[in-house]
Amino acid sequence: MMPNIKYKEEKELPLNALLTLYNDAGWTAYSKNPEMLVNAIKNSHFVLTAWVNNELIGLIRVVGDGFTIAYIQDVLVLKAYKRRKIGTTLMTKTLEKFKHIRQKVLLTDDTIETRSFYETLGFKACDKGKLVAFIKI
Repeated sequence: MMPNIKYKEEKELPLNALLTLYNDAGWTAYSKNPEMLVNAIKNSHFVLTAWVNNELIGLIRVVGDGFTIAYIQDVLVLKAYKRRKIGTTLMTKTLEKFKHIRQKVLLTDDTIETRSFYETLGFKACDKGKLVAFIKI
């Protein structure tokens, strides 16, 4: 049975819920510095969350200017809730909100599952087009 999932636009989130979500994804670069994580969420252009009762089960975060570029920084769903279209719903609601922006960008791990997820949503990998991606970490 599918739980009743509520989606909310919000940036003020309980730290313990954020740490649970980011640790579940293995994103310790975020969770090892809780103050930075809270500030990153608060200063994002847009944050959409998914909840079951009082449990944060998913989040999408966008940075950018809101006019020319929307950079999808984070998309997370608790492992216990994956494969229930929560990530897809977070993405489709976000893409609808930013449909007026031509350039929607994200950088993510290169796995078959990840490629399939984003390609299903209309994204194209830079290695299959006329673009090149650069990163400095």
